[in-house]
Amino acid sequence: MSQYRIERDSMGEMRVPAEAMYGAQTARAVENFPVSGLRFPRVFIKALGRIKTAAAEVNMELGRLDATMAEAIRQAATEVAEGRHDGHFPLDIFQTGSGTSTNMNANEVIAHRAVQLAASARVHANDHVNMGQSSNDVIPTALHVAAADLLVHELLPALDHLHATLAAKAKDYADVVKIGRTHLMDATPITLGQEISGWARQMELGMARLNSCLPRLGELAQGGTAVGTGLNTHPKFGSRMAAALSEAYGIEFHEAANHFEAQAAQDAAVELSGQLRTLAVSLVKIANDVRLLNAGPRCGIGEISVPAVQPGSSIMPGKVNPVIAESLAQVCAQVIGNDAAIAFGGASGLLDLNVMLPIIVLNLLESERLLANASRMFADKCIAGLTANREHCAEQIEWSMSMVTALAPRIGYDRAAGIAKQAVAEGKTVRQVCLEQNIMEQAELDRLLDPKAMLHAST
Repeated sequence: MSQYRIERDSMGEMRVPAEAMYGAQTARAVENFPVSGLRFPRVFIKALGRIKTAAAEVNMELGRLDATMAEAIRQAATEVAEGRHDGHFPLDIFQTGSGTSTNMNANEVIAHRAVQLAASARVHANDHVNMGQSSNDVIPTALHVAAADLLVHELLPALDHLHATLAAKAKDYADVVKIGRTHLMDATPITLGQEISGWARQMELGMARLNSCLPRLGELAQGGTAVGTGLNTHPKFGSRMAAALSEAYGIEFHEAANHFEAQAAQDAAVELSGQLRTLAVSLVKIANDVRLLNAGPRCGIGEISVPAVQPGSSIMPGKVNPVIAESLAQVCAQVIGNDAAIAFGGASGLLDLNVMLPIIVLNLLESERLLANASRMFADKCIAGLTANREHCAEQIEWSMSMVTALAPRIGYDRAAGIAKQAVAEGKTVRQVCLEQNIMEQAELDRLLDPKAMLHAST
């Protein structure tokens, strides 16, 4: 028995693997684009399946597709959305810039499966599965739907979990007074809780920024067909598709206010990527702070300890490294790089269609997925188990020359600076130098050098 079968498309005959559910157009693309081995993400194939399911239902409601064929297409497309035929989506991400090959891949797989389900029905990939659609509105719609799906159902919940973990830890350590640091040099006291509360607020603001993208991400290109004019589709197709996808995902989608913008540009994707980059920058800052405060444990700052999750060295016994924070930082580096590719892709729209859609899809969805996974990992395996080294924090405060700051309003900046320099030169604390020089009564000195009194504005 032959391992291949012959399929035909508008360009002629094409050999297709006998077991493949796709047809000639997909087989051509397999041969044309042997570039990277990278595939469209599962969440994107899910979105394609949901779009084709909705299209079958809407076209039937509009009287353009008979009920038997529509039901077969709906069932087949639902199976695609559920991931039951992922092995039949072999195409490389680096393909035609509109994603036409992958749209036709979906159309062919669904048509093939619909024929099996309907037994006697002849379902055509273009005429029936792709009815009222174009790759030029399907792929941008799938991008928005998949990105919104990841954002609402994975990334935002993960960030909310990290925010809650940070907020709880800030509350736990609200009473741990430690030395502040600016320019990595000793500064005035701060609590560990105050420091961590800054991290929590970064996550709160990051979620707000991401949520602000949803109205633009919710605009769908579906209904514009080839160039935004809606040629060969029903005038109500776009709005009904948006309603059906809203119900399927539990996310508010609506037809694009301007189909020409929705297909010629990808500004909503670029906007979301920019907010993901901002989130990545925030997370790198937090990861770096954790690594610095954990440095040691004996010869560094050592004000906190993070959970030991694995041995840290193949040669140094007993060494434990902050590997969770390191993993998070690497994720953020990838996201920042992805944003550069997305920005280039967004800027490369040509007249009436953006033809960098596949790489925008790949990088945007990867950034969301990576940040969601890494944020949960960081919350559960690092922040949740973070502990304060209370005694060491107290020792470092007393030893810091910056304690002299509280004396400046009483004795003047220049005299306070002299005391600080003397303390450093002689290896003494500020308190010791002040007592030796009889700067003021000990009771007043103790009051001014009380680190807790330095945590808030003076009255």
